[in-house]
Amino acid sequence: MNWILFAALFFVTWWLVLFVVLPFSLRTQDDDQDVTLGTVSSAPRGPHMLRAFIRATIVTVIVMGVLYGLTMGLGFSFDDIMRIMPDFSPNGSH
Repeated sequence: MNWILFAALFFVTWWLVLFVVLPFSLRTQDDDQDVTLGTVSSAPRGPHMLRAFIRATIVTVIVMGVLYGLTMGLGFSFDDIMRIMPDFSPNGSH
């Protein structure tokens, strides 16, 4: 895997992981019973994006480390996905 592909996969994976970890430990204004006038009670309370960025980066580094280990250490590639997955077709070869 060349570094351009690795960087592109890291970028896409980071964005996906960011949306997964975004709601973790999120405190809303309703949780604190302090709703600011003109906002909904489910609005976030205080800054939490830096923590979400850090968590997303840590999880992405772990995921990409596993991917790197599978591709470089064990020799798997994207072409091997079809060989690894089971055949679910009705006339699948056994």
